[in-house]
Amino acid sequence: MEFMKKPPNWLLTLFSIVIGLIAWYLLSAIPAVGTIITNPVKVFTTFQTEIMSGRLWINVWASLLRVVGGFSLGLIVAIPVAFLMAWYPMVRSIVDPWIQFFRTIPPIALIPLVIISQGVGESAKITVIFVATFLVMVITIFQGVRNVDPTLIRAARVLGAKDRDIFFEVIVPASFPFILVGVRLGLAAAWTTLVAAELTGANKGLGNMIMEASLYFRMDTVILGIIVIGVIGLAMDRFVLFLERRLTGWQELRQE
Repeated sequence: MEFMKKPPNWLLTLFSIVIGLIAWYLLSAIPAVGTIITNPVKVFTTFQTEIMSGRLWINVWASLLRVVGGFSLGLIVAIPVAFLMAWYPMVRSIVDPWIQFFRTIPPIALIPLVIISQGVGESAKITVIFVATFLVMVITIFQGVRNVDPTLIRAARVLGAKDRDIFFEVIVPASFPFILVGVRLGLAAAWTTLVAAELTGANKGLGNMIMEASLYFRMDTVILGIIVIGVIGLAMDRFVLFLERRLTGWQELRQE
């Protein structure tokens, strides 16, 4: 008996998208649902209008700057903090309780404090995103460093390696895949926190576009904003995944 040849992944992805669009269109045809979930044709028309007017580009650019700014600061701080926590038990005892405490607090709860301390400028929005991304990445990177095979460390010590050599030649390469996983999680946290960050008095941005449209029940614009955030976030995640595969080719590739 001959088995059917497995279709390529890109074809399966395309099929999934088509099925999703059909399901979306059928749901929007139901009167009770269609008032909230606007049909794809109307959303595409709104997309064209926003592109031609230039408003969408302005909102995308504003949100990108905030996400990249908050995420970059989070990554810059998370890497040394995570390595110090994993390498020095004293640092871990001091820092870990605070990280675990703030990790349970949703970033939106910090908005009043951020507004009072920083106003409603760009720094406030970047701060909210920074907190969300830092807390996600520092935990992931810390666990990666802690999971480094102790046999490798002992072998390096037997061969006469100093702490500096062990850190840069063993710990960093072995934990690098976890850093990239932390980057992916941090990017996801940055985009999911974007709308909350733009509650701090933004007059442009994708989150602001969604909130303003919801006030006037312009659900086509709301759905468009959600889709644009999802598409950009997915594209950034795929790019990091591509880097992960190229830079960690010595590891067994994760099955998706």
